[in-house]
Amino acid sequence: MNESHVLKISTDLSVKDWQVKNTIQLFDEGATIPFVSRYRKEATGSLDEVQIAAIKEQLAKLMEIDSRRETILKTIEEQGNLTDELKKRIEEAETLTELEDIYLPYKPKKKTRATKAKEKGLEPLAKIIMKQQELNIIGKAEQFINDEVPSIEDAFQGARDIIAEWINENERARNNIRKLFQHKSIIKSKSIKGKELEGIKYKDYFEWEEPLKRCPSHRLLAMRRGENEGFLKVSISPDEDEAIEMLENQFVDGAYDVSDQVREAVKDSYKRLLSSSIETEYKNSSKEKADEEAIKVFADNLRQLLLAPPLGQKNVLAIDPGFRSGCKIVCIDAQGNLIHNENIYPHQPQNEKGMAMKKIDSMVETFKIDAIAIGNGTASRETEALVKKIRFTKDVRVYVVSEDGASIYSASSVAREEFPEYDVTVRGAVSIGRRLMDPLAELVKIDPKSIGVGQYQHDVDQNKLKGKLDQVVESSVNMVGVSLNTSSKHLLTYISGLGPQLAQNIVDYRKENGAFKSRKELQNVKRMGDKAFQQAAGFLRINKAENPLDNSAVHPERYKIVEKMASDLNCEVIDLIKNEDLRKQIKPENYVAKDVGLPTLNDILKELSKPGRDPRQGIKVFEFAHGIRKIEDLHVGMELPGIVTNITNFGAFVDVGVKQDGLVHISKLANKYVSDPNEIVKLHQHVKVKVTDVDLARKRIQLSMKDVE
Repeated sequence: MNESHVLKISTDLSVKDWQVKNTIQLFDEGATIPFVSRYRKEATGSLDEVQIAAIKEQLAKLMEIDSRRETILKTIEEQGNLTDELKKRIEEAETLTELEDIYLPYKPKKKTRATKAKEKGLEPLAKIIMKQQELNIIGKAEQFINDEVPSIEDAFQGARDIIAEWINENERARNNIRKLFQHKSIIKSKSIKGKELEGIKYKDYFEWEEPLKRCPSHRLLAMRRGENEGFLKVSISPDEDEAIEMLENQFVDGAYDVSDQVREAVKDSYKRLLSSSIETEYKNSSKEKADEEAIKVFADNLRQLLLAPPLGQKNVLAIDPGFRSGCKIVCIDAQGNLIHNENIYPHQPQNEKGMAMKKIDSMVETFKIDAIAIGNGTASRETEALVKKIRFTKDVRVYVVSEDGASIYSASSVAREEFPEYDVTVRGAVSIGRRLMDPLAELVKIDPKSIGVGQYQHDVDQNKLKGKLDQVVESSVNMVGVSLNTSSKHLLTYISGLGPQLAQNIVDYRKENGAFKSRKELQNVKRMGDKAFQQAAGFLRINKAENPLDNSAVHPERYKIVEKMASDLNCEVIDLIKNEDLRKQIKPENYVAKDVGLPTLNDILKELSKPGRDPRQGIKVFEFAHGIRKIEDLHVGMELPGIVTNITNFGAFVDVGVKQDGLVHISKLANKYVSDPNEIVKLHQHVKVKVTDVDLARKRIQLSMKDVE
């Protein structure tokens, strides 16, 4: 283990070095983030998932720097230029930027103006000029005139080209210009001539400029998208005169003619080489920062969506509403199996309302339906109104469910594998119904980018986005835990230590041998080694197992501790779970051992009080305002109930039932300053909003949560 890495991570993340060391050791042994945060608290000092993930990310970055360092050392050594001093500097460099600056003079180049000038023998003249001590510089330059250098000006030009490259490769110069970019850069955006009409959606950025350090991520990503689509030209730079003056202060020494040559070389170096090089760095670093912020927004939203309240195992009737093509209805049993499907045509042009209501009523009765899920797309409000007119003989709750990504799922290989004999309309309706029952179990089947809760998700680094979203899905699935006997292959894939192959092997084992009777039986699954079992077992639940701990988050490696607790109280483990008075008699400090401390023991006691309990909140029914179904029904000043559908850095989008979400700008979220919308609202939260503006032409709705009861 690299001690310098441990020290750097410890300093950067403000955690103890032993915590970092132990966490890295666990990763080296094949442990996952959910397992480490839940079951190795003594080793990590109770670091949470965010801190553990940060250690993993920091370590990966440091290893990337190490890899680049090795390449640079090898290249310079092969050139024969690696001195002890240079090697020491390379080995002590802490960042990729510092490494690349050291490497720049040795980096293999294509033919540049400087290399051509050197080939003409002008490097000695460049060195004379750079010293700025020669009083008769013209006389010196005349000595370099030959067939390849026909004039004094050609000699000076070649020498200046060499000096310009030296200045560009000077570490101090590059760092000074970087600081100027960091503190005083202006980002400017202009329209591409002749593309104004085609790129009208970027009108706000046709003539735009602001300090780079004040430019929020969503604005930067919008400009970059406009640039990539060919409608905008975006530049990042400080004041040019200030940059050149800074370089002149470093390189120009004296007021002789020879110094004028250096002065010209400085201007050329900045304009032709340095400015574009550092601008590229800042374009990349600002984009990287904007990506991180956008990915964080997406990840936070996805986590909230995945952990949305589930209805649970109930019989559900799901409706994918539509007008001309009708509404597709499916009935699903408590295990999520499709038991019936048909179409109804209650809306225009068929208008068969009476027949549709009779069919729904009959299906509710026949299939013992507990709840109805209606997709929130086309004809949603009209279908909801129709269903609520039906007088059922039992209490049937009606929920409106987000359709985002349902069409992606219905056309996917996952859906074809689940329902090979049904078309996309049936699969889409099933997805809507299952989302109501368990959002987590259903949404893991869909690419997160299709769920509709991101901010510029197609503009950010796709590898980083995928890595972060996979981490969020894994974290959410393991936090909730899954049923070993009923979960799909897709849900099991995200369990700590499993992955696609072991998930499939578990499903195959269930088909061949029936339901698992114990966690221990998992070890009979093909390719289930000790490490995979250790990582996965605590997150898998077996309902009605012989050992009640198999339906809890207590890890099998700690069963003996619970059995000892029960033995000490002359009772069974099940008695500890059922009897609070017995649990109160347990003194956790009596069970502390070498590798088991109070954090783990307290977790065990909490779990015994509510084994296998779903940490997600209970679901609530929501109703939109009656009579408000289209954007034309809105007027300024109207107060309406709504559901938060997306959260961005600049505010929250709210569905008020008119098929077009409205924006509550961050400045309108509360009667106080808000820096992060997540402080005020959560995804799918029920809120009350006031309409402040309706733009029918652009279909834009502005809302406010200020001064609303």
